[in-house]
Amino acid sequence: MSKKKVAIITGGGGFFAYQHVLAMHKINAEILLIDIDKKKLIEIKTNLNKLNILVNILKVDITREIEILKLKKFIIKKFKKIDILINNASIDHIPNKKNIKFKDLTLKSWNKEIGVGLTGTFLCSKILGELMSIQKNGVILNISSDLSIIAPDQRIYSHLKFEKPITYSAIKHGIVGITKYLAAYWAKDNVRVNCISPGGIENNQNKLFIKKIKKLIPLGRMAKNDEYVGAIKFLCSDDSSYITGQNLIMDGGRSII
Repeated sequence: MSKKKVAIITGGGGFFAYQHVLAMHKINAEILLIDIDKKKLIEIKTNLNKLNILVNILKVDITREIEILKLKKFIIKKFKKIDILINNASIDHIPNKKNIKFKDLTLKSWNKEIGVGLTGTFLCSKILGELMSIQKNGVILNISSDLSIIAPDQRIYSHLKFEKPITYSAIKHGIVGITKYLAAYWAKDNVRVNCISPGGIENNQNKLFIKKIKKLIPLGRMAKNDEYVGAIKFLCSDDSSYITGQNLIMDGGRSII
């Protein structure tokens, strides 16, 4: 059995996964990144190796229960345990890419996005969380969004002819509900479940978009690329041992006004 804490991060090939990895590296965890896109996993692993951060990678489709069951067997064989699960995977729509207006959203698109964002979180939590409940120890961190408590302000996208889709709001609100349910359900087994709701990270977005969104944020800026690391580390460590069922909103104050 690994003496280190074992951390599983879904959506491991995505942009936000980097912050999760940095946080887990700070607590000296054994890290397994999973994602449906093997190419992205290899790319992030290569980039992390250059920083002397070692990670394990595995291609997994979190919308398929059979693959999560195989993942569970892999974890038991390789690590003998799981200490931390970060449910990070989601489908997000980026301005300037293909836009689907609400009136044109198909049931197929709705089901696909709900499948990754909510069903994937459900399956990973159910199957991997069971290991934690047997161990009588573990942490699940769900990744939501500031849009879990507010509606998207479509005006900040208007010049891009883009709409933030309803699926994103539905998923992120749902993530908070899942967090509260599981925190209460597994409290008896010493499994803590929390959530963070981050605001947007500045990442070479359209300049007018950045100008518009800054006006909505009391701190007057978007988040920096490593600004969530401390909170992730805190909620996944023993420093937060008496915190469960909470949604930490990290949005520069956007949702308070």
